[in-house]
Amino acid sequence: MARFVIRGGRQLAGEITVGGNKNAALPMIAAALLTDEEVVLENVPRIQDVTGMLEILEHLGCDVAREGSEVRIRAANLRHDEVPRALCGRIRTSFLVVGPLMARGRPVRVYPPGGDVIGRRRLDAHFYGLRLLGVDVDADDFSFRPPPRLSGKVMFFDESSVTATEHILMAAVCAEGTSEIRNAASEPHVQDLARMLVSMGAKIEGIGTNTLVVQGVERLGGTRHRVISDHIEAGSYLALAAATGGEVTVHDTVRRDYWMIRRVFERFGLELELALHHIRLPGGQVPQVQRDLGGAIPRVDDGPWPQFPSDLMSPTLVLATQSEGTVLFFEKMFESRMYFVDPLIQMGANIIVCDPHRVVVSGKTKLRGGTVRSPDIRAGMALIVAALCADGEPSIVHNAHIVDRGYEAVETKLQALGADIVREAYPER
Repeated sequence: MARFVIRGGRQLAGEITVGGNKNAALPMIAAALLTDEEVVLENVPRIQDVTGMLEILEHLGCDVAREGSEVRIRAANLRHDEVPRALCGRIRTSFLVVGPLMARGRPVRVYPPGGDVIGRRRLDAHFYGLRLLGVDVDADDFSFRPPPRLSGKVMFFDESSVTATEHILMAAVCAEGTSEIRNAASEPHVQDLARMLVSMGAKIEGIGTNTLVVQGVERLGGTRHRVISDHIEAGSYLALAAATGGEVTVHDTVRRDYWMIRRVFERFGLELELALHHIRLPGGQVPQVQRDLGGAIPRVDDGPWPQFPSDLMSPTLVLATQSEGTVLFFEKMFESRMYFVDPLIQMGANIIVCDPHRVVVSGKTKLRGGTVRSPDIRAGMALIVAALCADGEPSIVHNAHIVDRGYEAVETKLQALGADIVREAYPER
């Protein structure tokens, strides 16, 4: 086990390069199952969730090789028709292997996926889409049997689920006829997966919109694809620098992915300079909540793309504790994400919990060091941000491995910005 020991109170400043998008890389690894030819992925983040997905593919019989940020996968000799419970339980996207295996005509049994405990995370849209395409689904046993060939269908998701959109898209690309996925998710990582599938020979229209039209093809080939950079990682470091009163330049960003993030930073009186391939948070800015017209308390809420990402709610909430003024956070997508505010309150934050979805933050408050645990990936990063803002005794953030699931070399990047943070091993109890 490992934990972070952090001494706060420093203004962080410098430059970092953001890594590959976690939520793009994971379904792309699953998509390698769609072909018996080699798939090469570049800019793959070195995080635990990626390791977990690669282990699942190796178990299924794929040849997997990794060197630095490049991963090579060849699914030519698939042999197992079951993914063990232990592998499925480590990661949310373990379930995404089902669709590609159905497209390859291979039955499979999996187990309920793991991942962060941030509230109920439905699988209904996955089962709905697979059944429409012709898959024989045993929802109780998590067993799936394909027909001789999947059949294209028109479907409407009752929620804009990212993983369901990715999953059913991967299955539909080899289905006979035309499929339409309506109310599809359109996040940057969904778009990037679709572009990868096109490079493998898929025919997809509507990329970047909420309606995807797929003309099925008989087979896909191999490809080489560079994973898009991670806008969630970039947004986390921008919030961190702003909360500590510092400045940062984040490299390898895609400007179109940050318009709403910039709007939310503007609600805290902060300017972000969006260039084509980098973002700069200038120094010397004092975070101050900007009231809505008529003096109303402003609100930060999340929603499906292009709204503010749910994964950035936690670090942005810590920024609010270091901003003058009052703001309401409304987490609409997950009913348990906001529970992480309890340790923030213990550290001195002025937060009122209205209900599982809404909290009111009043700042600026002086945070003090403490001992906390990371309950999920994004809350773990938020607690690191809080510890870097805190005065007094050092803070200890337990469960470093949870942060490692989504952030590559987090302490190394923070040290480059001037943070006093070290990783420390400690025995399991």
